[in-house]
Amino acid sequence: MTAEQVTLTMDEQKNIALIAHDNKKQELIDWCLKNKTILEHHFLCGTGTTAKMVAERTGLPIRGFNSGPLGGDQQIGARIVDGKIDVVIFFSDPLTAQPHDPDVKALLRIAQVYDIPIANNRATADFILASPFMSGTYTHELPDFHSAVKERAKNLPKGQEN
Repeated sequence: MTAEQVTLTMDEQKNIALIAHDNKKQELIDWCLKNKTILEHHFLCGTGTTAKMVAERTGLPIRGFNSGPLGGDQQIGARIVDGKIDVVIFFSDPLTAQPHDPDVKALLRIAQVYDIPIANNRATADFILASPFMSGTYTHELPDFHSAVKERAKNLPKGQEN
């Protein structure tokens, strides 16, 4: 059995989540300043302190969510599931342990499940911004998760539907 596909289209104006671990916040701010003329044409959101710092230091409008350890990563993940995030720019710090690492992994996993471009460093973020898809629409297909769940539920033995 193959899963049915659904077609999703990202608009020309992307919804971009900006996230950075503490040791990478300045690097993300510098990247935002360098790319301000591109970023100002998109809708930006971010987690707690990162969003606040990006807004204050770049002048870019950005919607802030909770800090990552206080649920901000999960809020971004929920927006991905709802189709409200198109790109994730997450400057992560691979050399410092993060107390909310399970939340970070959950966010990255859900972005991967929903086929969302993810940059975890400056080079990848540069490649994403330089892509011709950033200034145009982009259409991609995903498995129809809702149909797959319904089909799976039909095949479960009685009493195991939950």
